Amino acid sequence: MIADDTLPVRYFEDFAAGLIATTGEVAVTEADMIRFATEFDPQPMHTDPEAAQAITGGLIASGWHTASLTMRLLITGRGYRPAPGTLGLGFEELRWHRPVRPGDRLRLQVELLATRASATRPDQGIITSRFTTLNQRDEIVQTMTSSAMVPRRPVTDQADLDTARSVS
Repeated sequence: MIADDTLPVRYFEDFAAGLIATTGEVAVTEADMIRFATEFDPQPMHTDPEAAQAITGGLIASGWHTASLTMRLLITGRGYRPAPGTLGLGFEELRWHRPVRPGDRLRLQVELLATRASATRPDQGIITSRFTTLNQRDEIVQTMTSSAMVPRRPVTDQADLDTARSVS
């Protein structure tokens, strides 16, 4: 699934601290877990159900798979269409709280912690968000805090320019 091109584009001005959004769910299958881990994190607790039984009590998803599914939910799971040029700036924190197992259904809660204008790029702002990934039992499986550079809405005509100046 890709981001829906019919959704409105979200620019910096569309974000406010305190905003909370929740996504739909994504199902995690054993086959998807093994496929991901075989390519990106080939450890036995992620790729071999028999070996995983002795290590972690059964197959578990790679934390990087969980992080990838979190990103998928961010983009496709809540009607989010980032403005062109939105760039992740990195993570301040990333934690895996409990394992994700075959059959789990994950959803994402996003809380916007802060927004600020960029000190060096007046046409962009920075948003900081906390992402909480939960399973079908409402158990937290992953949390992360990260920031992104988001373009400001383009000034397209004189009325927009006048409005932008009066807000600044």
